[in-house]
This record gives sequence, structure tokens and C-alpha cells, in this order.
Amino acid sequence: MSSAPRPQSDIETSPRQDGLASPWLRGMPRSLTYPSVGIDALLSGAARAYPQRVALQDGATTFTYPELEDAARRVAGGLRERGIRPGDAVALHMPNTWSFIVAYYGALCAGAAVAPVNPAQPIDALRQQLEDVAAKAVVTSPLCLDAAVAARTPEIELLVCVPGPDSVEPESLPADVVALSELTASDPLDGYAVDPDLVAHLQLTGGTTGRSKAVRVLHRNLVASVVQNACWRATGLVDLDDQGGLRITQVPEAVAKGSLVPGAGIYLAVPPFFHGLGLVGHNIEVLLGSTVVVPDGGFSPDGFLSDVERYGVTHIVGSPAMYYALMRSPTISQRDLSSVSLLVCGAAPIDTSALKALGDTFANAFVIEGYGLSEATMGVSGSGGGVEPLVPAGSIGVPLFDTEVEIRDTDGQVLPDGVVGELWVRGPQVADGYEGHPELSAAQFRDGWLATGDSGRSEDGFLYLVGRSKDLIIYKGYNVYPQPLEEILCSHPAVYQAAVVGQHSEAVGEIPVGFVVLRPGAQSYDGLAEEIMAHLADKVAPYQRVREVHVLEALPVTPTGKIRKVDLRERLA
Repeated sequence: MSSAPRPQSDIETSPRQDGLASPWLRGMPRSLTYPSVGIDALLSGAARAYPQRVALQDGATTFTYPELEDAARRVAGGLRERGIRPGDAVALHMPNTWSFIVAYYGALCAGAAVAPVNPAQPIDALRQQLEDVAAKAVVTSPLCLDAAVAARTPEIELLVCVPGPDSVEPESLPADVVALSELTASDPLDGYAVDPDLVAHLQLTGGTTGRSKAVRVLHRNLVASVVQNACWRATGLVDLDDQGGLRITQVPEAVAKGSLVPGAGIYLAVPPFFHGLGLVGHNIEVLLGSTVVVPDGGFSPDGFLSDVERYGVTHIVGSPAMYYALMRSPTISQRDLSSVSLLVCGAAPIDTSALKALGDTFANAFVIEGYGLSEATMGVSGSGGGVEPLVPAGSIGVPLFDTEVEIRDTDGQVLPDGVVGELWVRGPQVADGYEGHPELSAAQFRDGWLATGDSGRSEDGFLYLVGRSKDLIIYKGYNVYPQPLEEILCSHPAVYQAAVVGQHSEAVGEIPVGFVVLRPGAQSYDGLAEEIMAHLADKVAPYQRVREVHVLEALPVTPTGKIRKVDLRERLA
């Protein structure tokens, strides 16, 4: 299956070889224009398109779009004055704050590559990541400064500390640490346009199956991904303004339920900025001219729902872990959520029962489940209010603009509809490989295609995910895919979340074992595990049956919301 590039003028649903119509967004072209610019053109375009609009709000601190661009270019000038050159790596080591975004765009406008790192990880892991990306500078917060100092490598020439909960005076910092205020007081770096072939992100993978790797996301990959996703969510097209800035214009005849209006959105920045969903997602908001609000004190379900009502939030983007937490909040039924028109779920699979519950709770919103990965910058496929025919339940939608997806077997041969294999992806958002790992790059990035390591199938033009290839369970020689089993487990009235992993067995190879979290108010009792297993056994072949079910208070997840199945397998071992 593929969504191949087409002429800009072709906006009709194209016929398939079998005579049926391929699913697509009504009134939208299948191919977009991707201007040859860096992400700095995104910031300058937004500053001109939305000169009065608040771009970023964090507590009492606000930036209009022109103010955000000015602060970023001053940081870029300050970095250049202190020896940071195009191609150098700048690590960002802090939680979601306004200063993260200012430092982020400042580094990009200077031509540096940004390496966002998890601020909560141990010092040894942090040092390893700083070495892997060959960081020349680290921007951190007062709460994280001690860890950044302890993890400092010989290559790091500059440490920058940003404002924290309490004001930070430059004279209170260690002698070799610079305050962000010194950078924002610099002369702005003007007249420099970023080369689209420079690295924008050294995006560290989640590391759910081992040590994380830094994905080389070029500026042109990032611009392509931002354009694809913004045009998808707003049913719009992009071009350059008269000064070379990127801008988006909505296509009126393509507007459908859930379509966002450029210059009118309000968004809560909950996904962590060190993850692609949060960082690429922020760039999407900039192209859309949204006001991005950083929640005070980080994420809490009750606080988030209160902020939705308080600010009139128009759209929400998050991981399944965030949405599960929201749905368990005892205050959710008391909140006015009518302002929300779009919910996007990404970063990990979510079951259809949860998606339906979200749609029922956010009654005015269209709910989208997208699929992507760091190696493709962020997004690969998605659904949408204007997709015709409607996306079936359980599907991850159709490939985004100019994105081809093939289902291949272990020999690299393309498989027919309905047959499970590995998803291979090709498109302008596919990244440039792994930093410092040419052998891994050669294995996964081949002739313009990305081997995702995810298993799935295509049917009637729609994609379906069945899990990571490494999570495949082999029972008596049969392939058992976890995700369809997890979906059925979640359809039991007592089950809220589920994960299925394989347990080693000398007799049969691997035994499918389920871990479940119960719904709010549901009680565990003798015989519940057997009841849940019987619920699944009635709906699957004998070799797919789960042989054990364990009830947990919560499933182990990464900071970005992905279930750590390696932890569950270790528990069984």
C-alpha cells in the first residue's frame, strides 16, 4: 500500500486498481509543496502572520510571536559569541518551560543541532547521551544544574542556566555557568538563513528495548513533518511570504469536523519537549499560530482539565498514558470541555474502548489516533474528520501526504492486503539515520526507505498496527501478536489497560501472558483472572489464548508514555 506523491492540482480521490476509491482527506491534494528552508523560516513567518498573538504563556511570562522570534535570535547571537557554530550540538536538559522553547529556537537559528534529553534520568545515563551527541553546550535549569555539572563531558564548552521557580541571578551561578539572561541580552543574529541540510534534532529514541540512539533529523525533515501534520490538522496548504517565511492557509472546501483554524488555537504543552511528540508538536503549533500554554507545575489530571476549561483549549495532543489518567479523574464530569474540537493520540497504541470513551467525554471533539516514530521525525499516518470513507475502528489511518507505506516480509518482499508484516516507510520526513552508528543506519535506512520494526497490515487503504516486531510471541511455532489481544482484554468491563508479553517455555517456546489495570471502581476478586482469560479465549484461536493474567496497580511506562514491556518480561523471569 502506498500514498505516492501527486501533482499539487490533483485533489480528487484517486481510484485503486480494484476500482474502489482510496481513502483520503476530502478536497485536499495528496502531495504538498515543501519549501527549501530551515525551521527559522517557520518562526519568522509566524511572527509576521500573527504579530499580536500570544505564542507562549508560562505562568506570568508571555511572548507574542514577534517577541519569541526576537528572543530566539538574541540567544542565537549569544551562542555564536560564545563559540557555538553551525553543526555543533546543544543539549536541552530541563522540563517544559518557556525557557526551553526560547533556547530551542535560539540554538536552531544559530545553525546548531538540538539534543533534547530527559531531565529526570540518572547522571550516568545523561553523561552517556551527552557523549553520544558530542554536545558542545548544555542548557539546563536550576533544579537540574547539579546533574548537568556532574555529567559534564570534556567536549562541553558552555553551560547555560535558565530561570527557575525562583529568580536566578547571574552572580549566584558557578563561575563557568552562563545565565540565559546573558544570551537574551546579546545582539540578535540577523541575516543568517539555516541550511535545510543541517541537523535540526539529535532526537534520542525511547530506549524501550535497549540503549537509546540519537536520530539525525535534518531541518528539511523537520519542516516536512511540520508541514504534513499542520496541513492535515487544519486542512490547509503552505507557501512562503514575501520575506521567505513559512505560512499556512486553510482550504475552505476541505474543512471538516476537527479541522483547526490557523491563528485561533489554544494548546496545553503537556507532552514533554524532550520527546518528538512534544517538540515537533510545538513547531506544528507555531505554523498554526496557536497560543501554547505551559501548565503550571507540570501535568496533573485535575489541573489539566481545569486548564482546559479556564483557557478554552481547542485541541489536545498526548500519549495514551495521559488520556488514561484524564479519564480516571473524578472531576472530569464536572468540567466544561466543549471548547475542544480535536484530540490527537500518539507515541504509543491505545485501545478502541478508550478512544470511544474519549469521544463520548469530549463530545465536540474529533478523536484522531496517529502513528509515527522518531526515525520518521514524528508522524507517518493518521485519521481525520475529512477522511473518506471514515477510518475504521482499530486503524491508525492512512499515510500522510507524500508518504509511502509498504508491508514487507523478512525477505523484503511486499505483502498483499490483510497479511501481517513489517511496516516500511518512505517520505520527506524520514530522518538521516543514527548519529555515530553507521551500521545501525545501514540496517534500518535502506534506499530511501525506513524499516520501522513495527508489525502491521493494510486493508482497503487503511493501516493497522499489531505491535513491535521485537514483541512478537512465538507459541508452538505460531506468531502471536500482542496488540490485538490487548484490544480484546480492554473490552472486558473490568479492564482499563492491558499489555501482553511472552514468557519463555521449554515446551512451547513462549506463553502469552497478560498484565491488566482495572477500571476505576472495579475490584479484584478470586476468579477474575480466569474470567478475563475466558473473555479473550472466546474471541481468538487456541494458540492466541493468554495463559496467565496478572492484575497491577499501574503498567510500567517510559517518560513518554510507552509501556516498558521489557520490565514486564523481567517480572515474569
